[in-house]
Amino acid sequence: MEEPLLDAAAANSEFNHKALWGDGKEDYKPVRSFPEFRSMFWIETVKLWKLAGPSMIGLLAMYGTNAVISVFAGHIGTIELSAISISLSVISTFSYGFLLGMGSALETLAGQAFGAGQIHMLGIYMQRSCIVLLVTCFLLLPFYIFATPILKLLGQEDDIADLAGEFTLQIIPQLFSLAINFPAQKFLQAQRKLKVMTWISVVALLIHVGLLFFFIFGLDWGTLGAAVAYNITRWGIAIAQVVYIMVWCNEGWTGFSWLAFKDMWSFVRLSIASAVMLCLEIWYFMSMMLLTGNLNDAVLAVSSLSICLNINGWEIMVFVGINIAISVRVSNELGLGRPRAAKYAVYVTVFQSFLIGILFMILILLFKDSFSALFTTDKELQQAVAHLAYLLGATMLLNSVQPVISGVAVGGGWQATVAYINLGCYYIFGIPLGYLLSHVADFGVMGLWGGMICGTALQTLLLLFVLYKTNWNKEVEQASTRVQKWGLDNKTETTAESAI
Repeated sequence: MEEPLLDAAAANSEFNHKALWGDGKEDYKPVRSFPEFRSMFWIETVKLWKLAGPSMIGLLAMYGTNAVISVFAGHIGTIELSAISISLSVISTFSYGFLLGMGSALETLAGQAFGAGQIHMLGIYMQRSCIVLLVTCFLLLPFYIFATPILKLLGQEDDIADLAGEFTLQIIPQLFSLAINFPAQKFLQAQRKLKVMTWISVVALLIHVGLLFFFIFGLDWGTLGAAVAYNITRWGIAIAQVVYIMVWCNEGWTGFSWLAFKDMWSFVRLSIASAVMLCLEIWYFMSMMLLTGNLNDAVLAVSSLSICLNINGWEIMVFVGINIAISVRVSNELGLGRPRAAKYAVYVTVFQSFLIGILFMILILLFKDSFSALFTTDKELQQAVAHLAYLLGATMLLNSVQPVISGVAVGGGWQATVAYINLGCYYIFGIPLGYLLSHVADFGVMGLWGGMICGTALQTLLLLFVLYKTNWNKEVEQASTRVQKWGLDNKTETTAESAI
């Protein structure tokens, strides 16, 4: 009996699809025609947004725990807004960036190990990362304890520095939650268990808003209420993730193990390389807040800039979600030994991110006179924010590409290379140029931000060039070497030394 024509066509289509794009094990075939490009583009788009969508929502909710505090602080008073913004964007961001960078070593190793089928190693990596980050938290404590003199030394006005230092002391508990939170995130990301992270973050944000209302306005605790709500929310997120991992992730989590202490120094060195790369990025805009504090009319300058950076932070979370997705895609594909699939995933992601960045820039320019009303009713402050909107739009466009390429760097293990690029573009070129424009040319905060945007633009161009010159076959070889170096010979060894 002959096969029906429709079924035959479907079978032929499925065959061509597998021939071009593999079956999950074989690599993609080269794209040689527009229909093949269109097919590949659609397949990669679906894969990207299955990962990026949940990541994006979860990160927006996580960032909301910071941003909502600024919204509440703005309605307490201008000094409170400036002080909490300085605390969160300088001291807290300093530690957050360093710990996130240290945790990104786990992202590289776990993603490539998962792609290579060594799922049993993920729990070992996570425990090792928790130990490293916990020790790092104790090393970062002096920055919290001596926040007030540090901020005064950096040029902040006394009233802002005093209140910021008080708030910083009150949020010390959330610092230690990050030592659990970041490794748990990377553990779940590597296995593409992103929906549970999203639900935890969204529920936490809703609870956080309620806690802020209760502590700030209900009990009239002011900035102390904001700190208490912040600590409770961050620890709630960390505990919820750990409970999920221990109860429902039986394949990746095999119990506590002494193997977490094996090769610790090598793991620390990889963590430090990751930390340097990300810290140089995160601290860049932190330094802008510090330099703004030295300008004339510092309270107005810091407050207007903090509102713009708050909006910019929301947008960055969208692209950090894409960053996570492409990092997982690249690390998994390299672990599987599929260089062309990794390359196509990167190109599709960068293109789509750039289009989204253009959309955000247009929206900011359209609503430049009104979006600051979310944060303040002060007309002078609203005008100052509108004056900075053009720079905010340019920053948003650049942020559409740069975080995505950083995600590729983490997925491929290029942290050291990107760290050198960041150092040169940000700290040797961008900050000095911004300082000259703001203080020597007397352009104020506009000149400072404009110069630093030039540094970001240069960094983005260099990263695009590195991406263009990447040999993806060589990246697969390096990933294979990395998995063999960090992995174990078999699962039995892991099980034997587990369950302390």
